Amino acid sequence: MHIAAIAHFLRRSLLAWLLAMPLLTAPAAAAGVDPALLAPLAGDDTDAKLQAIAALGQLPEPAAAAVLQALGNDQLYATADGRVLIGDGSARATDPVTGAAVDLPSGSGTVSINNRLRRAIEAALAGSRLFSDKPNERLDAARRLQQTGDPARLPMLEKALASEKNEAVRDALLIAQANLELKSADPAKRRHAVELLGNTRNAAFRPTLAALTQERDGAYAEPDASVREAATNALKQIDRHLATIEWAGNLFYGISLGSVLLLAALGLAITFGLMGVINMAHGELLMIGAYVTYVVQTLFRAWLPGWLDWYVVAALPLAFVVTALVGMALERTVIRWLYGRPLETLLATWGISLMLMQGVRTLFGAQNVEVGNPSWMSGGFTVLGGLVLTYNRIVIIGFAFFVVFLVWVLLNHTRLGLFVRAITQNRRMADCVGVPTGRVDMLAFGLGSGIAGLAGVALSQLGNVGPDLGRSYIVDSFMVVVLGGVGQLAGTVIAALGLGGVNKFLEPYAGAVMAKITILVLIVLFVQKRPQGLFAPRGRSVE
Repeated sequence: MHIAAIAHFLRRSLLAWLLAMPLLTAPAAAAGVDPALLAPLAGDDTDAKLQAIAALGQLPEPAAAAVLQALGNDQLYATADGRVLIGDGSARATDPVTGAAVDLPSGSGTVSINNRLRRAIEAALAGSRLFSDKPNERLDAARRLQQTGDPARLPMLEKALASEKNEAVRDALLIAQANLELKSADPAKRRHAVELLGNTRNAAFRPTLAALTQERDGAYAEPDASVREAATNALKQIDRHLATIEWAGNLFYGISLGSVLLLAALGLAITFGLMGVINMAHGELLMIGAYVTYVVQTLFRAWLPGWLDWYVVAALPLAFVVTALVGMALERTVIRWLYGRPLETLLATWGISLMLMQGVRTLFGAQNVEVGNPSWMSGGFTVLGGLVLTYNRIVIIGFAFFVVFLVWVLLNHTRLGLFVRAITQNRRMADCVGVPTGRVDMLAFGLGSGIAGLAGVALSQLGNVGPDLGRSYIVDSFMVVVLGGVGQLAGTVIAALGLGGVNKFLEPYAGAVMAKITILVLIVLFVQKRPQGLFAPRGRSVE
């Protein structure tokens, strides 16, 4: 009894909130209800009240909803002469027949209701809101009616469908209509309902449709063959739509993964293509960029909380500068002495990568740190009725192509880019004609390292940041560079997007590990046939 009293109190409070006060004060809002329809509410016959409530729920007038709200909120009063008035807790009331504000007669009492009537009121309100002026209220009412099993509501749904212009509300009404028609004894209506559910392409209705085609003990759940055939066609329609969503999802996430690989491999393509350096510390440069983002986020939270949504924008140039300086220091202190000695370079940069990881563990700890998305990169939007395209991945895809464009401009329309291309094609000849190869090596290595820092900023928006972040991308980055062609920007772009797409399409069938193994085997076979990659270097090289 105590629980029932609490539930009753909560229900009354909710209905009190739903009771719009303007409906009580504006006469026009409550005008036009037939007195004969309201009369049973003032009596003691529960069945008559139920019939009156159901009838009010099918009226499109806002006054009908006002009466139902007042009844559920214990604010509907019965007068001594059999009228009903909508009270507001004071001595004033509103006549739902005329919409006029009147004095509440002495001796008037609230119309009492029980749980059975309260459930009927809630169902009736769902129907009456189908004719509301607000699309969100109509949509909520349509979704509520999807749960009802009362075929008597079909005429009301058809009436609402005839006047509904909002596409989302109309789709919800069609689903509600189909749910009711499935319970009809008329095979034509059941077939129509099955076709409606199939046209929604909603996977949630697949179990309902599949149940119609099942056979048990020699008898089908759906006796009519035409309805079963329609259910089979609807299932195929839904399955085709699900396959389309899966394909589009794999394509989107493949491009997203390819964009991350592109950012990770772009800097490596410059350094490896220019100097032939196998930089095993390249992944740790990504990690440094991600931790710079974390530090900037922390500073913004402490000192500029009002600008927190823009910390990513501030982190981009800072991550580029920090990782570029680290890369140039690495080139000047270690790598410049190891040119032409690939094994020693590999071992030295691998040792440096271990030092960088240990340094990060010392400064920030061994546990991952969280880098949150700004509000404008949070969430996403739905396409094809089920595929969610997240804003953070869309931004990263656009950012990756923007960085590629900037690198292309730098390599093809600047003096530094001219020197880089000259050294890539023939280092000795470039040195002979006055190109400062040592300084260009340092700047190119800094550029490649800075791009790795930008990739770290992007990676920080997709997951947690930890000391081992770079290890996950170093092998994939080298695969992209080798497949695309050493020093070839277009090859790097195509290889990164291709590997990302193939990986995402293989994962559902082979698993994440086998997908990577398969890709590695395919790349090895490809390089055996075409060692120069997708795009061969242009120009003559004597090295």
